[in-house]
Amino acid sequence: MPLPLPRLRAVVLVTGAALLAKRALRRRIQDSPLWPLPALEEPISGRSERRSTAARRVLVTERTTPAEGVVQLRLEGSSLPAWQPGAHLDLVLPSGLVRQYSLCGDPAEPDTYTVATRLVEDGRGGSREVHAQLHEGVEVEIHAPRNRFPLVGAPAYLFVVGGIGITPVLPMLRALSAAGADWRLLYGGRSRASMPFLDEIEKLGAEGGRVTVVPEDEAGRPDTAAALADTAEGTAVYCCGPEPLMDAVAAALPPGRTLHLERFTAATASSVGSGPFEVELRRSGRTVRVAADQSVLAAVREEVPYVSYSCEQGFCGTCQQRVLEGEIDHRDELLTDSERDDTMLICVSRCRGERLVLDL
Repeated sequence: MPLPLPRLRAVVLVTGAALLAKRALRRRIQDSPLWPLPALEEPISGRSERRSTAARRVLVTERTTPAEGVVQLRLEGSSLPAWQPGAHLDLVLPSGLVRQYSLCGDPAEPDTYTVATRLVEDGRGGSREVHAQLHEGVEVEIHAPRNRFPLVGAPAYLFVVGGIGITPVLPMLRALSAAGADWRLLYGGRSRASMPFLDEIEKLGAEGGRVTVVPEDEAGRPDTAAALADTAEGTAVYCCGPEPLMDAVAAALPPGRTLHLERFTAATASSVGSGPFEVELRRSGRTVRVAADQSVLAAVREEVPYVSYSCEQGFCGTCQQRVLEGEIDHRDELLTDSERDDTMLICVSRCRGERLVLDL
C-alpha cells in the first residue's frame, strides 16, 4: 500500500537532510589538517605495560597522620586491581596534577588502597594539594597500580630507608616477616616524630634486632657502609629515600649483592644539553622543532596539548611514546632495555641525530 503523500514528503525530506549532513561531515574531515590519519600497526603511544590508561574513581574513607608532616589516605573503590609489595599508583588530584604514591597497605585487603605522602612546602605542589584538599568523603581518580620495585626471591634482605621512603618497603617487611625470611632494616629520618610507621616497624623487627632506627637529631646519619659490609653474598639490598642516601648505598655495595632502588625524584635526568632537532608526529601529520634548551614534551604539547605527562623528570613513565624512526638519546630512570629499542620518555630523552618520528 503506497504511503500517503504528506508522509512520503516527510521521509524524502529527512533522507535528503541526512545525506547532505553526511556529505558535509565527509568534506569537513577531508579538509582537516589531520586527514588522512595513517593506519599504523599496534599503536602504543602514551601507553606501556606498567601503566593503565583506564581511570577509576575511589573514595577517601580514612585520613590519618602516621608522623609529623605525613598524611595517610585509605582509598576504597569497586573491583580494584590486585597489587604486590613495591607497587605504586597514579593519583589524579582535583587540580588535574598527577602524582605517584607507593601503596603501603595490605595487598590482601580487597578494593582498598592505602598511600601516604609527606608535605613538601617547596615542592611542585602535589603534596600540598593532598594535605589541603583530600579529606574523608572526597572522591578522586586513580590509575591502576604498577610495580617497578618488586620484591624478588633472595636468601636474605637488607632494606636501607630514609623518611617517607618507608612506604613501598612496609608491605615487603610484613610479607617477609609472615614468611619467616631473613631480613634487616636500617631506617633513618630527621627525628622519631617524623618517621612514619615507626611503632609497627619496631614491632615487626622486635625479635633478633632486625631493625636499626637512626634519627638524625639523636644519632646523626645512618652508617650505610657498615650495614652493607655485614651482609652475606646473595643478599638483596633495597633502598628508597633521598638521593644522597641512595648514592651512598650504591657506592658502598659489596660484590655479590643485588641493588634495588626506588626513586621519588630523578637522579640526574635532564632534557637539555644537546642540539636542536625535529620531531615528526606521524599520526597528527605535523612536525615540531625542539630547541636545544627545550624538552620534546614541551615542543610536542604546543601542537598536541592533550599528551599525557606527570613527573617531567624521567622516572614515572606517564609520557612514554613509541618511536618509529630515529636514534634515541635515553635519559630516563625507568625503561627496560627492550623498551628502549622503540620507545622513549619524551619529558627528558632526546634525539642523537637531527630527526625523530613518534607514533603520535
